[in-house]
Amino acid sequence: MGGPCRAGLTRRHSVRLGVGLAAAIAAPAWAGARASAWPQRPLRLVVGFPGGSSADEIARTLAEPLSVVLGQPVLVDNRQGHSGLLAAQLVAHSDDDHTLGLLLNLHLTVAPWLHADAGYDPARDVQPVALAASTPLLLCLNPDLHVRGSPALQAARQAGAAWRYGSPGVGSPFHLAMELLKASAGWQTEGVAYPGNAQVVNALLAGEVHLAMLPPALVRPLWRLGKLPVLGGTGPGVAALLPGVPVLESLGVRGFQYDHWYALAAPRGWPAAHVERVGRAVRLALRTPAVQAALQRQGWLPGSGDTAALLRRIDLFTQRLRPLLETAPWRGP
Repeated sequence: MGGPCRAGLTRRHSVRLGVGLAAAIAAPAWAGARASAWPQRPLRLVVGFPGGSSADEIARTLAEPLSVVLGQPVLVDNRQGHSGLLAAQLVAHSDDDHTLGLLLNLHLTVAPWLHADAGYDPARDVQPVALAASTPLLLCLNPDLHVRGSPALQAARQAGAAWRYGSPGVGSPFHLAMELLKASAGWQTEGVAYPGNAQVVNALLAGEVHLAMLPPALVRPLWRLGKLPVLGGTGPGVAALLPGVPVLESLGVRGFQYDHWYALAAPRGWPAAHVERVGRAVRLALRTPAVQAALQRQGWLPGSGDTAALLRRIDLFTQRLRPLLETAPWRGP
């Protein structure tokens, strides 16, 4: 679920980003943000995926700028396991007001419907703080299939179960996006699981599968070389990442939108003042050109950092996915 592994942001680059942020933010803005007595020691930012993953890159892009604003180091703690669920459990059950996490959308919304043994309730045990980054996914096609655009979507519908799609496993954001698309478009396409998105791309290029939902960071180099056709993106943000690629809804898949996102979250016991303080720091960081450019290079769009907007996003995402998960035959134990 953490996306493709890529070279992570080095600590030297992180420090430069933090220094750049200090210069970019007007002194009164960040001086006011640092007026509080909290935090009193370094903050731990728990990430459920290994170094070099998409989640790790986002966390390290934000860590130094947040350190500048909050006046204490923000230390990234990689706790991979069970597709990020281990990190979500750690954050949910922490009684430390200096521990927060960068959690995947699913861990803040539908984890209990994906895993009967999730070990926490997002609505009860986790407190959303700020949206860090989001990205539309890209519906990609086996290049040997000589159809594009709306005709390719029609061909997928007509093929029924004869067409296959690849994903990095049941319950991943990429698998769920494809299942939502199937429900919206009336497809019967069968899913094939692979260890990760890199293997999905190889399977797509080799003709093992016909379709796949993939992240922009992985697709862009092959798309620019003309080696991997992209039929469309799952949301309007695609134009900023792959100019000229249409949104699937504009090709006739009505009512379908989906994006992949990460948000900062804290244990439910955090005081409201702490949540507001971190949220304000995230908003300041996300407004700076250095942070925005770094996220876009990684294939992400900067989040708003607004807690109220994040709560609305969580509610909408849960409403979209819950009916699918409650009846899905592939739902895990």
